[in-house]
Amino acid sequence: MLRGIREQPEETPQPAPRRIFQERQRITGLPLYFQGYLSVRHSRCQEFREYWTELRGTMLFFYDDKKVPTYSQKLDISALISATNVYPDENGSAQFILMLSNGELELKANDCECGKEWKGFILTVTKLSVPPDESLLPGQLTRMHEVLEKEKKRRIMLNNCSSASLNRQSPPSSTMPACFYAVSRQEAIEMLEKNPSCGNLILRPSNDSKNYAITIRHELDAPRLKHYKVMSKGTSYIIELERQVTLPSLQDVVNHFVTQTRGNLKPFVTQKHAAEDPVF
Repeated sequence: MLRGIREQPEETPQPAPRRIFQERQRITGLPLYFQGYLSVRHSRCQEFREYWTELRGTMLFFYDDKKVPTYSQKLDISALISATNVYPDENGSAQFILMLSNGELELKANDCECGKEWKGFILTVTKLSVPPDESLLPGQLTRMHEVLEKEKKRRIMLNNCSSASLNRQSPPSSTMPACFYAVSRQEAIEMLEKNPSCGNLILRPSNDSKNYAITIRHELDAPRLKHYKVMSKGTSYIIELERQVTLPSLQDVVNHFVTQTRGNLKPFVTQKHAAEDPVF
């Protein structure tokens, strides 16, 4: 157990709605823009499957049930090529297709109004423009414009984060963890505070320039910043805790923090470099 990091309680069978939102926010690290039920069929599948679906940033997260905190699938739609018109099927549902670089994704909503709303929000965040659809209601258009402004601000923060990392010196080896940045303690704090969606753990050089340090921003009752020294000794690395932990690599050091906090700590990596899980 890491000093100063509190273990989270076990999940209850049916967590309260606010608890679900907080847990999903922690897991995804992305702002929620739109949600609802969608039936989904990938180009390689024969049948539709219904999910509770969330649009967060430029990602679609699919949940097996409305009340579960952990998604079962996710899909990056940032490179959306195009979307077809929404058309009704024989059962009164509304379908449209997302054209992606790796195939097509068919989506089915309960009715045409819901389908057009889903398509509108998807186009808003991927194309950074509210679609000129005359069938959308004024209230829907207002919410899309609000989401557009939020997504623009999020992109600016991501770009600033990417620029900052590109301006730093290169990691000493190709095996350096992706969350390593050649920044000072104060710069690490600023990166974590300004870009929470990128993660909350940074590996950086220590003040003596001979060893390393871990800076974390942990959300408990209020945001808390902590720093841990990582000593380099031969081919091993020692984390300075109440009880020292010796590990064979810096990646193992990062993994130790993630594991000991049950995933509450996430390595700070910009969306550009984050590897997405396979979907469908």
